[in-house]
Amino acid sequence: MNTRLQFSLLFILVLACTASAQTSSRNILFDKDWRFYLGNDTAARLSSFNDAGWRKLDLPHDWSIEDIPGTNSPFSADAISGVSGGFTVGGTGWYRKSFTIPAAQKGKRVVVQFDGVYMNADFWINGHHLGNHPYGYTSFAYDLTDHIDPNGTNVIAVQVKNEGRNSRWYSGSGIYRHVWLNYLQPVHVAQWGTFVTTPKVTKAGATVNVKTKVQNETAKPASIKLVTIVKDGKGVEKARKTSQQTIAANNVFELSQDINVTAPKLWSLEAPALYTAVTEVYNNNQLADVVTTPFGIRTISFDAVNGFQLNGKTVKLKGGCVHHDNGALGAKAYDRAEERKVELLKASGYNAIRTSHNPPSPYFLEVCDRLGMLVIDEAFDTWNERKNRQDYHLYFEDWWQRDLQSMIYRDRNHPSIIMWSTGNEIPNRGKPEVAAVAKKLSDYVKTLDTTRPVTAGVNGIDQNPEAFLAALDVAGYNYAEASYEGDHEKFPNRVMYGAESFALDAYDYWMDVVDMPWVIGDFVWTSFDYIGEASIGWLGYPQNKNFFPWNLAYCGDIDVCGWKRPQSHYRDALWMKDKVSVFVKPPKPTFAEWNEKLETWARWHWHDVVANWTFPGYEDSTLDVSVFSSADEVELFLNNKSLGRKPTNRSNKYTANFNVPYAKGELKAVGYTNNKQVTSSVLRTAGNAAKLKLTADRTVINKADDLSYITVEVVDANGVRLPNAEELVKFTVDGPATIVGVANANPKSLESLTKPQRTTWQGRCQVIIKSNGKAGTINLKATAAGLPVATVAITAK
Repeated sequence: MNTRLQFSLLFILVLACTASAQTSSRNILFDKDWRFYLGNDTAARLSSFNDAGWRKLDLPHDWSIEDIPGTNSPFSADAISGVSGGFTVGGTGWYRKSFTIPAAQKGKRVVVQFDGVYMNADFWINGHHLGNHPYGYTSFAYDLTDHIDPNGTNVIAVQVKNEGRNSRWYSGSGIYRHVWLNYLQPVHVAQWGTFVTTPKVTKAGATVNVKTKVQNETAKPASIKLVTIVKDGKGVEKARKTSQQTIAANNVFELSQDINVTAPKLWSLEAPALYTAVTEVYNNNQLADVVTTPFGIRTISFDAVNGFQLNGKTVKLKGGCVHHDNGALGAKAYDRAEERKVELLKASGYNAIRTSHNPPSPYFLEVCDRLGMLVIDEAFDTWNERKNRQDYHLYFEDWWQRDLQSMIYRDRNHPSIIMWSTGNEIPNRGKPEVAAVAKKLSDYVKTLDTTRPVTAGVNGIDQNPEAFLAALDVAGYNYAEASYEGDHEKFPNRVMYGAESFALDAYDYWMDVVDMPWVIGDFVWTSFDYIGEASIGWLGYPQNKNFFPWNLAYCGDIDVCGWKRPQSHYRDALWMKDKVSVFVKPPKPTFAEWNEKLETWARWHWHDVVANWTFPGYEDSTLDVSVFSSADEVELFLNNKSLGRKPTNRSNKYTANFNVPYAKGELKAVGYTNNKQVTSSVLRTAGNAAKLKLTADRTVINKADDLSYITVEVVDANGVRLPNAEELVKFTVDGPATIVGVANANPKSLESLTKPQRTTWQGRCQVIIKSNGKAGTINLKATAAGLPVATVAITAK
């Protein structure tokens, strides 16, 4: 590896959940009015099959998050997915959709594009088998043109087989991302055919190189004109370039254009400026195709002296690993759910995400571009050696190249993406044949994109898998903080980062990033809690069936409802200025299963502390109180009486500990910097339950398929949440919306995630509503025994 690795900007951005942004007349959302059947009926592939009795639904859809037939829960102790999949059920499902070709689209190529289907899916159009796509996380398309009836009804059928144990986390089941129908002129831009780089960037100007693959699907040569227009974020034209080319019959030709942009606005974390490349293809002087590609202008570099630099400035990666599920929504990749996840991480100080361990939805990356979030885009969790009997190793040899190409062609020009990851914790890393595969994958990635380094998450670093690591440009160290310094002495030019780390060791991992320039960042396992790998954040490893009813990992900085957990507040103290939070070790463990013997080697848990000062019956007890703070000092008050003032800095890992005799009232921590009060945090004793408090994350949403997340709290007369309240809350909706999910973040709850009710845990729960395409006022009503009815109004525009 060179002393300095330079990787300049490469952007093709994805618009509105598509892998290559298109104009609306070209690319039609195909999510509405599908039919679904849970079970197997091979006759469903035929266009003549009668599906009238099947369930009608809109995509995205995930049947594993729905109640198991005959029960009121999606969880089963006998589920094949076991503890890894959160005891959820897979199986085989069928989808069918009937459609006709609009008059304005007749004569065009018709292509269906799937953003993601989990997994092992087969596709038919009018009874003709289109193909099989085994991997559940990559996007793909089929040309339907030769098998459709332009004047009649057409039927697309999809069989999805999520069978056996094939994942180490919750995968979901079905067509869980968007589907698109593309109408294309015979001469058009090829799928994911726009490739934008900026080989030269200065304050005065940037050279934007646009490579465009134009496809001629006619029997004659096509004389085409290609016009590329660069517009700024306000839609103002900044530059354009025109090229001419004759493309042979039934052929594809790539044109390259250099376009100069003066005084460019650079994409950054603080100001993620975006441009748009508008590609116009003219065939015989007639407009044949238009593709719009948002992009950004920025530079990235990696080396062991300066670390990671964005636009020439060193940036420490405050990172988190993210699985793809969306809590109560399961794997359903609703746009707002993806957006909210990034918003919450950004608000908690994160500036980087590792998409563990698969490519995310296209819209997730669009949000990262728009909000200013760096991304490591990861391909696989396993190669040709299995981690589970039915996992991707069965398909790797035949599909790795196609799936890598899908990921990189689809995502390669997102400004947010700074590294490509070829895998995670690949077994037998020390074997020469495995290292050879690592090099093969890395070499192939560089045939598709040379502007970003190749990485992977590597465990067992202490076993010295040097040939494997040599295939990587940047080394991802999983749980190997102890090797940073020694490996730097042996390999002084190696750039490292914590690809996975324990929250419990957050201080040590982050101080290494601060102190060691060759360690460019840290990615905690994990930033967001998720379904599956049940209980690793409490009972640890090894896991087994006896851990039922645990179904959440319970290890995220942020829980599945989007609420910050104690470790997230501690990370605030490491990453942000003037932060303070106060937590108490409860007199009884949060869960009875707590047992030191169960922890074994696993460290994904966090200290059992709560933001709670309500402990009836413990008035004669002394409780352990921890204050996390980035201020110089903290002072703790109980009912306005000072209990002492202590420093918070590296000497005590930004944590001040107090022993406090419990008494009802107010516990307050005050932070001081330069002897001035800069921040505070308060816990208050809760009284009797008085009402339900409803708080919507947004009270105005779009009328079409938008979400509002409503937090429901049991509070006393003063608005203090009752931390031990477990009340069944029932919901009704009046207006143009439906309830699509309920949750409470309890990792052991077996309640339905789709029924209009939920029991509060630690005094709160969550309900998610989705608009249904109409404008109007949405009223959500919540009721609980013995409490007044509570409502909240949402406006759909």
